[in-house]
Amino acid sequence: MTVQPIRLFGDPVLRTKAAEVVDFDAELRKLVGDLWDTMENAGGAGLAAPQLGVGLRVFTYHCDGAEGHIVNPTWNALDDETQYGDEGCLSIPGLAWGCVRLANVVAAGWNMHGEPITVQGGALLARCIQHETDHLDGVVFLDRLDDETRKQAMREIRRADWFTGATPILKQSPHPLFGTG
Repeated sequence: MTVQPIRLFGDPVLRTKAAEVVDFDAELRKLVGDLWDTMENAGGAGLAAPQLGVGLRVFTYHCDGAEGHIVNPTWNALDDETQYGDEGCLSIPGLAWGCVRLANVVAAGWNMHGEPITVQGGALLARCIQHETDHLDGVVFLDRLDDETRKQAMREIRRADWFTGATPILKQSPHPLFGTG
């Protein structure tokens, strides 16, 4: 396994919906290993395959005492409770803004061997599951910010040393509770 470069905001791969994994093979296991090594090296709570430039529906996570990966994840809210807190992203390094997420979710999918798994979480793990699944749908957390915070975020991103000057794209979230607005 290897630490890979993380794609930064402005890269079109971050705005492209990832494809379902159909082959649970050695290549998938290597991808999961690369995701894990890269996430750990960067000190992240989660990392999705598109952040490494791979358009497949898989992410790793390591937060709130839980760690692992999920292939082809889906998630559901356990209740209507929301949480508000700073959220960052390894593809938007060094920056974070207040973002609303559901407080308690359960994710279902498969592990890298094709065995079914579920992960239930609140607080940071719930935020991570939603954040990483968004990446698989071509959504970045900036899309979830209120208008004023999003404008502030874009100003800060344009001033960041890592920003290439590409025209950022904001998308409407596919999840009905959230979206630009």
